Amino acid sequence: MSYTVTLQDFPDIPANVREQAERRYAKTLERAIGGVDAIGPALKAWMTAEDSSEGDLSEDEKALAVRWQKAASRAQQEGFNGLGEAQEAYFEVRLARH
Repeated sequence: MSYTVTLQDFPDIPANVREQAERRYAKTLERAIGGVDAIGPALKAWMTAEDSSEGDLSEDEKALAVRWQKAASRAQQEGFNGLGEAQEAYFEVRLARH
């Protein structure tokens, strides 16, 4: 499943620096989550976990959601590496619709 990463709410950043940060984020996320094919299921598990109580999730969904959270945190650190401070900035991951 394909996806996009966009850096949001980071003011006055040159396009090439933004693209480099987005690529760093994506590369780190893929490596941490187990490849590009794992992005979709992990993100969906995380979104389900955010909208559900813990008792509503299977053990597999819980594990995948935790894996996403750890991978996204690592990717965020790498993506922001060298960019400086922007309090409201974040990386948005969107799955492509087919």
